[in-house]
Amino acid sequence: MQEIFIGEYIRHHRQDKGLSQEKLCEGICEPMTLSRLENGSQTPSFSCVNALLQRLGLPDDRFTALLSQNELEIVRLRKELVAAISHHNTGKGWETVRELDRIAKKDDQVVRQVILRAKAVLGREDKIRSPEETLAMLEEALRITSPHFDPEEISRGRYCAEEIKIINSISDIYSEIGERKKAADILSQLLRYIQKQNQDIPQLLSMVAYNYAIDLTLLKRYEEAIETAELCWQSCVERNHYQFLPGSVHIIAECRYFLGELEESARLYTRAYYLYRAIDEKSDLEILTKEAKEHLGLLFKN
Repeated sequence: MQEIFIGEYIRHHRQDKGLSQEKLCEGICEPMTLSRLENGSQTPSFSCVNALLQRLGLPDDRFTALLSQNELEIVRLRKELVAAISHHNTGKGWETVRELDRIAKKDDQVVRQVILRAKAVLGREDKIRSPEETLAMLEEALRITSPHFDPEEISRGRYCAEEIKIINSISDIYSEIGERKKAADILSQLLRYIQKQNQDIPQLLSMVAYNYAIDLTLLKRYEEAIETAELCWQSCVERNHYQFLPGSVHIIAECRYFLGELEESARLYTRAYYLYRAIDEKSDLEILTKEAKEHLGLLFKN
């Protein structure tokens, strides 16, 4: 295995992309901290180094670091939080957020951003939060590390995985309140950014492509939706991450129906049905079963 000094690795790729230290680390850490990382006199937190690598479009799982007990716990809690949000386990999510909030350092901007995004996505524990309130929280979370974020010029930024997730969540809110064209525009820019930067972070491309395909379907832009869902499908298979695979097949099946391609639509509905069954995705399976019956008279058992 080739060994390389992480600071030198970051400096080389930063300079190769023509980025100043200030531009790369904005919102994540002070330029002096990055300078010390690059010259080997200081190693910032694990979450900080990860975010810097992700902004450079570099894999964050190919370097070894000596983690403190606190950092190990933060890594564990962040994984638990991702799982809780993914499975809509609000109770577990809030439990994890409170523990993460307790142990995170006040100056760890990346972890503070993770916490605020989680609070926005999970919703309030005591009452329902309005979409507008959630949107304000997500924008606040994004500006912790991207203070100059402009939704009209997404390609001008540099984003780590957490920032991309927040921008994706912002588009979800716009879609929820009926501003689907705005949601689709945000996701279109974000998808182009990920493809341009070749951001090698698992599931980001498939997540954004999946949500963009949904908005395109709702806007009745069926051919574009199929193309985007196929991109999601391909990404899932190539990266061995299958969370969005059944949904992407489902989207294509629905679009083929609206384009009058009934035989192909039926074939894809059947494939999506068994994929949902394989991962035990009950809510989406129920939607597909009802939809396939109404559109094509297909009868599936839940």
